[in-house]
Amino acid sequence: MLLPDYDFMSDTTEQTSTRFVTFIGPSLKRFDLAVTTTNRFYGKKLVTDLQSGKTAIIGPDDLEEEGYLEYTYKLTEEEAAELTQFLYFVVGTVHFTD
Repeated sequence: MLLPDYDFMSDTTEQTSTRFVTFIGPSLKRFDLAVTTTNRFYGKKLVTDLQSGKTAIIGPDDLEEEGYLEYTYKLTEEEAAELTQFLYFVVGTVHFTD
């Protein structure tokens, strides 16, 4: 079977690691997440909400973006604050060197 005439922009395979975590925050919102670490995306993580299937590429700068998690994962402000707290431990901070 032949593939149609696709114009591939990229097609790579790489070893990644995925952390699966489930937790319930003070708002009683349950989070089921898959956090994938990859060499792509400039050190940011792929964070998938397993309940909704929504995935975002998240780094520390994204956690500072007002309303980003609410919009991306359709969360309340309180739920997004809880997720942000957790994700700070996961994505860490970026340290630039000279």
